[in-house]
Amino acid sequence: MPRHEFWKKHALDELTDEEWELLCDGCGRCCLQKLQDEETNVLYFTDIACRLLDVDSCRCSQYANRFAEVSDCIAVRPLTAEKLAWLPTSCAYRRLANREALADWHPLISGNAESVAQAGISVRGRCVSETVVPLSEYAAHLVDKSFVVQKPLVHKSGASSDES
Repeated sequence: MPRHEFWKKHALDELTDEEWELLCDGCGRCCLQKLQDEETNVLYFTDIACRLLDVDSCRCSQYANRFAEVSDCIAVRPLTAEKLAWLPTSCAYRRLANREALADWHPLISGNAESVAQAGISVRGRCVSETVVPLSEYAAHLVDKSFVVQKPLVHKSGASSDES
């Protein structure tokens, strides 16, 4: 059982496996293919998802076996500076590593797993599987790394989080 507000009270390296997994908001952004310029090391984001990402649910279809299925799948834990650079700025792991609070749309704050999609953070419906895009066409799928635009989260009362 996760500890109450564990993300506020414990460092990332002190979290249990369950707590670590609960920090993932399920946006799918870390599963998008990225291209890195070998000369400049500049990282470019695409709207192309790993073949294991279910683009409708934004969940890995083979999560338990993902490292065996995809040779370059990155284990986020332990979190390193290099891995942080590959994570979106909205990512809970990156936010907490940078001593930032979780966003109001994060399921641990909102209490609603759908709040990620409602806030416009999820890549659900905004990406294609790598199975349908030839490598030669990846450059045509480059996007700004903030291509998923955050919308204000609307609470049941009808007031947005910016108004409350």
